[in-house]
Amino acid sequence: MSYSHHAEPHFIQRTGWLRAAVLGANDGIISVTSLVMGMAASGASSHTLFIACLAGLISGATSMAAGEYVSVQSQKDIEHADLKFEAHLLEKHPHLELEELTKIYIDRGLSPELAKEVAIQLTEKDALEAHARDEIGIIEQTAARPIQAALSSALSFSLGALFPMFAILLSPSAYTAKVVLGVGIFSLMLLGALSSYFAGTSLWKGSLRITVWGILAMAFSSWIGSLFHVSPM
Repeated sequence: MSYSHHAEPHFIQRTGWLRAAVLGANDGIISVTSLVMGMAASGASSHTLFIACLAGLISGATSMAAGEYVSVQSQKDIEHADLKFEAHLLEKHPHLELEELTKIYIDRGLSPELAKEVAIQLTEKDALEAHARDEIGIIEQTAARPIQAALSSALSFSLGALFPMFAILLSPSAYTAKVVLGVGIFSLMLLGALSSYFAGTSLWKGSLRITVWGILAMAFSSWIGSLFHVSPM
């Protein structure tokens, strides 16, 4: 029997890299722009702002990469431990594991007879894969990939931090703070729209959500910076 096939590009397949990329870019824009805004409010010169921005980019990108790798690797370790334990149970108690898989399919709405037949066939094909997917919840599309997450975070953080950096380089000294603020808001709106597009959700809602939180962070940093006064060199 032949079956026709049509493509269904689901968004869940983008979860791994999209989450890390959005988090990195969002952090790059907000943290570095907020840093610049805080220092600008204190009276720092454009040269000082650029050095601070560059330092924020380098330290932030490496920190994001390390943090993302460690956290996702921890998830991968948990998945590996669960799969190893499940493989041991399948080897020691195959009949009990078959009954467990059958019960899962019954709870999902299949008749006992059909559930048993499905469990048998999937066990014969790949027992560990069946239990990983239907019992534990580990699937290929959402499995932990620490290196991919680390690289996505570092790259996206760097790209996000480039917005305030270029704003400093291209703006007149007298208007640096205003230009950085404007570029920061615009870049957050753009990031929100892009992330919503790849996630298949409302562009306006995603853009507004990220932009509002970014503005609050920038405003708080500016207020803190205004409490100090640095004489421009």
